[in-house]
Amino acid sequence: MEPIFLTPYFRPKIWGGRKLQTIFNYDIPAGKVGEAWIISGYKDDASLVSQGQLKGQTLQQAYHEHPELFGNPKEKEFPLLVKFLDANDNLSVQVHPDDEYAKRVEHDSGKTESWYVLQADPGSYLIYGHTAKTRQELADMIHQGQWDKLLRKVPVKTGDFFYVPAGTIHALTKGIMVIETQQSSDVTYRLYDYDRVDEKTGKTRQLHTQKSIDVTTVPHVDPQVSVQITNEQDAVIKTLIEPPLSPHFYLWQIDLDGQWQTSLNNHPYLLVSIIAGSGHLQVGEQSYALKVGTNFIIPNQMKEFSFIGKMKIVMSAPNEQH
Repeated sequence: MEPIFLTPYFRPKIWGGRKLQTIFNYDIPAGKVGEAWIISGYKDDASLVSQGQLKGQTLQQAYHEHPELFGNPKEKEFPLLVKFLDANDNLSVQVHPDDEYAKRVEHDSGKTESWYVLQADPGSYLIYGHTAKTRQELADMIHQGQWDKLLRKVPVKTGDFFYVPAGTIHALTKGIMVIETQQSSDVTYRLYDYDRVDEKTGKTRQLHTQKSIDVTTVPHVDPQVSVQITNEQDAVIKTLIEPPLSPHFYLWQIDLDGQWQTSLNNHPYLLVSIIAGSGHLQVGEQSYALKVGTNFIIPNQMKEFSFIGKMKIVMSAPNEQH
């Protein structure tokens, strides 16, 4: 049994830059590239398996054709999506629907997500939440363009973590890089885009004002995130989020300097991204090299394994009970 290593799927964005190449040494397309979908089974934007017996298959194909690798899941589609985002400019202010609204209106799943901040320029901030007390007040402030009054700005620095449940108004701003772990969905309602004009089309980008008003949680309440820190062997493990606060996924950030022998711990599989440093994954007699920008899935049959080296890891698992 071997890990499932993946090649990212890249997305150009008007707010993107070139850091996905300079930091992760990815061979990205020319121009402004904002997103690397590093672990994705989503429709046509799925990652490719880069080595081993499944080489050349998409993660979507592997999930459908080899359910045993994923613990024979109940979910029909791969449930999680992990991305690197390079905000070289402000992203649009947006909000995502929950599962009920997304299935009814978009025939897709909802989109709850989270950000672990890889880099943030000094003085950076996020748009996170809003000040409206009622939905009518929210609608009035949006229609009157009272963005400075409506939108909450939250200072951000490298290493911060934000949980972004469906219904939360949010946006990354210039100078921030994150690894985003989310439900596998691309349903985004754009609320405000700074009146920008797309260089290619010469037009402003589409807004989804009424849908945004419909799905926004009012009033905004910050989730009560409590990061738990434990030490195991040569690893410091931060549990960033887990059920029941996050109904869809578990998320950890691990700092390793040495060796960490571990297991699936009753999870059906694990999603792993190396965000700094290097080392290797040891599975029995087999060793797999790991470096910054490496992304892979530890499948269901791989019960025990070791990480060896000096590196920072972000790891997630689906919540099968959801």
